[in-house]
Amino acid sequence: MAVLSVVLVFSCLFGAGRAAGAQDASRHPILLELFTSEGCSSCPPVDAWLQRVDAAQPVPGVQIVVLSEHVDYWDQDGWKDPYSLAMVTERQREYAQGLGLKDVYTPQVILNGSTVLGLTDPKAIEQAMEKAAAAPAVAVQIESASVEAGKPDVLQGHIQALAGSPQQRGDVYVVVALDHTDSSVLRGENSGRKLSNVAVVEQMVKIGKLEKGKNFARDFQVKLKPGTDPSNLRVVVFVQEPNLGRVLGVAMKKDLH
Repeated sequence: MAVLSVVLVFSCLFGAGRAAGAQDASRHPILLELFTSEGCSSCPPVDAWLQRVDAAQPVPGVQIVVLSEHVDYWDQDGWKDPYSLAMVTERQREYAQGLGLKDVYTPQVILNGSTVLGLTDPKAIEQAMEKAAAAPAVAVQIESASVEAGKPDVLQGHIQALAGSPQQRGDVYVVVALDHTDSSVLRGENSGRKLSNVAVVEQMVKIGKLEKGKNFARDFQVKLKPGTDPSNLRVVVFVQEPNLGRVLGVAMKKDLH
């Protein structure tokens, strides 16, 4: 993907939506997943795009919950991405199979588990996000989320998912993500570059199932990696149809206390 194309999307999309969408209290949440790698020279412009989407929330009426998911298949090409996860690679491959794609690649953006999002047409991006936000949804709430000191520290909280339709069912996931990261890449395609990312996935845990016609409520606990800074965390909870289908609902919390 050409860097110029991504930059053009920046100017068109953000110019149209920043003022209208930034503080809309009735925004409908959607999930935007970026599959990326520090070893991929095409990824930094899209990493930057995701950061700007996260900060600006440019589509009126839509809350865009973002995740940076670092694959590990670039790790053999000169630079091991410190945030890469085999689990993320497997998730991307399952998406490819379910969406009928020939292969996986980076950067790749998947919207609400059901749409591979191209980044060269800003109007199409906005329309896809509005369509995703208008679909029947499950109301997901993070009632509490806090870090209990220990060795290791433990993230604990309580979540609810309220079924919006008797037919809706799905898997419930809790994601622990680093709010922001900064890296100096020493080798590989991005050698010599300083890279930054937002909402970098460290753990993604399936904690239960939302059954048809029933609400879901559960406490959860996730052990954090040693040295994790609680002030640099965000928690994302989402409900996804079985076999990595459509994301039915999502919520995000940054202020952990």
